[in-house]
Amino acid sequence: MGRRTGWRTRWPTAWWWSGAARRDRRLPVVHVIARTGTAAVLCGTVALSAPAAVAVGSATGVVGSVAGASGGYGYAFAEGARTVVGAAGTADAAGLRPGATYRSSLPRNGKLYYRLELRAPTTAYVPVTAVPPAGATVSASDGIRVSVQDANGGSCSYASARFGAGLSPRPVTALGLREVGNSLCQGTGTFYVLVERLETSGPDGPDGPDGASASGAWDLELAPAAEPRLERTEATSAPEVWDSASPEAVTGDPRRRAGGAGFAAARALGPGVWQTDMKPGQTLFYKVPVDWGQQVHATAELGSSSGAGGYVSGALDLALHNPVRGYVADAALSYNGSQKAAALAPLPPVEYRNRYAVPDGVRTMRFAGSYYLVVHLSEGMADTFGQGPFGVTLRLRVTGTPHAAPGYAGPSEPRNLFEVTAQDRAAAVTGRSGGEDGGNGGDGDTAMRALAVGGIGSGSALLLALGVWTVAARRRAAAQPRVSAQKPTA
Repeated sequence: MGRRTGWRTRWPTAWWWSGAARRDRRLPVVHVIARTGTAAVLCGTVALSAPAAVAVGSATGVVGSVAGASGGYGYAFAEGARTVVGAAGTADAAGLRPGATYRSSLPRNGKLYYRLELRAPTTAYVPVTAVPPAGATVSASDGIRVSVQDANGGSCSYASARFGAGLSPRPVTALGLREVGNSLCQGTGTFYVLVERLETSGPDGPDGPDGASASGAWDLELAPAAEPRLERTEATSAPEVWDSASPEAVTGDPRRRAGGAGFAAARALGPGVWQTDMKPGQTLFYKVPVDWGQQVHATAELGSSSGAGGYVSGALDLALHNPVRGYVADAALSYNGSQKAAALAPLPPVEYRNRYAVPDGVRTMRFAGSYYLVVHLSEGMADTFGQGPFGVTLRLRVTGTPHAAPGYAGPSEPRNLFEVTAQDRAAAVTGRSGGEDGGNGGDGDTAMRALAVGGIGSGSALLLALGVWTVAARRRAAAQPRVSAQKPTA
């Protein structure tokens, strides 16, 4: 099992840690393109969702911006992500700003530095997602390590993410952080993010005949975030009691909801039963709004197959990441052609004080916001059961009464990261992805979607909605030259 990536932080009396090994599965290589457009049936009406256009390419070694470009294995990078070159040493390290998203490149045997300027009371998180190129071959111990260091070389935290014995090239994410309250790495100043490529030697490593680790550069997505301090000091002990019982399974007729191809393109998902189709080697991303005081429960099922018999170890993996993309928990299932299910272990309600706990699955449930469900289907399924697609069902439950946030002294970066907004709740119903709400998307699409979901049938309502759509479209067309002229280039 053992698919884990974690935070290791030096505290005054003990080492806090969550394991670094990823779950092991052997999967061959595949080119993957995730389906991001579909029509979801909602309460007898149809919610429209436009397909996301994905540009294929790579932008490394150049400072600029990339609009929704995809990397190896169909990963959808954040639209407008700035490309930044990692440095071989701290003296030349390029700066990262919390709230922005960056794209970079990690060469074979790479070891790159980036710079952070932080204020004293700010907790900073730096998730790094590594994406091997299509056709890459990796060994079990290959992966990345992310650490944060202060100006004196002291270690603030470190974490790693590996592909595991499954030998499955896919997006893997490790999280570095500078946390307020630690005896080390405090105060205002310059900090450095070190990203290292973990590689092994031997028959499946860079020195072996298969060239397992000699797969060229890996694309990186870096999404630094900042959490402000609290206005007033609260208890520094974790909640001792919470409901750890497994809930009853979610039942009901399933609704269709395709996943996104990356964190930034994750498809919004609410409580209920959801279905999608996946092909071997594919990875899908969903985001679930979980408020303060709420618990999330998730189960993934792989439907039965009519193909020839056989057995695939680690056929499907379901992982949960928190709002800063930090690993929380995962579950995997093996497959013999009959339907199988895997459920996440019970997780505590979201509370600020969870950060003071020791267990991984508690400490990482430290803030409200969008939690990410990442679903991966083994490429090994193709060898045994064919190219599919295979039916996957997600059963999602969010329980608990939301309560007020703990009282931050300022906004997060990016804004609203640690809260659940009305827009987030609406997106969980309509299934809008992260990229569909930005840019010139706006008012017209919202009006048409509201019409579809609401099931309004009167002629006057239809004419009114079409009128709003027309006006919004004209405004977008008129504003387009100004928007293009103001688009940043660095």
